Amino acid sequence: MKFIDEYRDPHLVKELSGRIEQVVSRPWTIMEICGGQTHSIMRYGIDQLLPSSVHLVHGPGCPVCVTSLETLDRAHELAVRSGVIFTTFGDMLRVPGSRGDLFGARASGGDVRFVFSPLEALQIARDHPDREVVFLSVGFETTAPGNALAVRRAAQEELHNFSVLCSHYLVPPAMRAILSDPDTVVQGFLAAGHVCTITGTTEYEDVVGEFGVPLVVAGFEPVDLLGAILRVVEMLESGKVCVDNAYRRVVAREGNPAAREMMNDVFEICDAAWRGIGTIPASGLRLREKYAAFDAVRKFNLAHISVRESDVCRSGGVMKGLLKPDQCPAFGTSCTPRSPLGAPMVSGEGACAAYFRYRGSDE
Repeated sequence: MKFIDEYRDPHLVKELSGRIEQVVSRPWTIMEICGGQTHSIMRYGIDQLLPSSVHLVHGPGCPVCVTSLETLDRAHELAVRSGVIFTTFGDMLRVPGSRGDLFGARASGGDVRFVFSPLEALQIARDHPDREVVFLSVGFETTAPGNALAVRRAAQEELHNFSVLCSHYLVPPAMRAILSDPDTVVQGFLAAGHVCTITGTTEYEDVVGEFGVPLVVAGFEPVDLLGAILRVVEMLESGKVCVDNAYRRVVAREGNPAAREMMNDVFEICDAAWRGIGTIPASGLRLREKYAAFDAVRKFNLAHISVRESDVCRSGGVMKGLLKPDQCPAFGTSCTPRSPLGAPMVSGEGACAAYFRYRGSDE
């Protein structure tokens, strides 16, 4: 299969791992920011193919993982309300807040439905004009344009029984927060290819220039990842600092202008709470004032909901690259995929879930 088989070629994998071993002369720590990349690294044993001096640590992972407890509790509150049809992507149904998950809300009688697209949620609103339809709008920059399109169409059609509960996050501010931590160990980054498909690479150029760390845009297959790691190591060894694109078959420097225009029309940048990390300035998206009528928090007066996170979970350290998942005392004991405490275990794309699946014992 084109763009799959050739990027899993064992001969290329062996060649690239050998080249990394030839180039590296001292220890380096590299963070992959994306949970999809983390799972590929664990699944294919990429980290075990690297020389011991190349150390991979894992970033915030995925938007499902870092969606705040406040958002999840607001979702639960709406999902059990009479007259509300609550819709979301399927991977959000089992993510627990302090009140439980959306499966529990459905078991309690809530009309909770998973959809494959926000436009499907919009159609449900058209089909049920007597019901309030809420869509849990989750994602990094990858999914934000499609969710923005649903809001724009709802406004155009004056479909005021539709609203969204926003949980959108931006990757570059998270990178800034990680690099600003005085205890950070991160010396280089692998950037998520699918995010850069939308945003391009210019925002990453600002981060690289500000902190002086190399960054390579990477894909998700073994050859993609090893090739990107090789480029990061080469830059670290030479002292070169820049943004390099190792995913050119998908990513252009300018990204997707039409998608970015859609995002910028519907959303504006705001401070955002990241589960396990805390509030990061200018790291989230919220609806602009002209679309306020479609903001579920305002519409249903949910701003008062506030939740405290677990004191046991050390997921913040995991997502900042300060420790590995299996170094957390709760990992695999009080925290498992069936009973997650923290952000990286709540989703299949989280680093802790990846370690549990590929390096721990199966449940």
